[in-house]
Amino acid sequence: MSEGMYPAATVEFAKRRRELTPDAEAAFQAFSQTVFAEGALPVKVKQLIAVAVAHVTQCPYCIKGHTKAALRHGASQQELMEAIWVAAEMRAGGAYAHSALALEEMAKATPPKDT
Repeated sequence: MSEGMYPAATVEFAKRRRELTPDAEAAFQAFSQTVFAEGALPVKVKQLIAVAVAHVTQCPYCIKGHTKAALRHGASQQELMEAIWVAAEMRAGGAYAHSALALEEMAKATPPKDT
């Protein structure tokens, strides 16, 4: 990763996390391995979901790592881009859907019109 806002993910950082919180680190790694294991969903599909979610959460480490993992598990570049577009639509759709909250508050603040 380039110098700037996000430091590169390094072996040293991983080692330091393990040193500071070994039990939590081990639990997280076990959880991650379980979640991404072959199951009702193939690993490739799980990695495509992870790429989409990573774009919504905007985690650069997750985007890079899960994109690489999806490619390793047979995802095509087209599948990855479609997953990213699904994430974009869902993010935009959430803003659109939640406009109902603002519309409701606007309605409360607007005096009723005489008919």
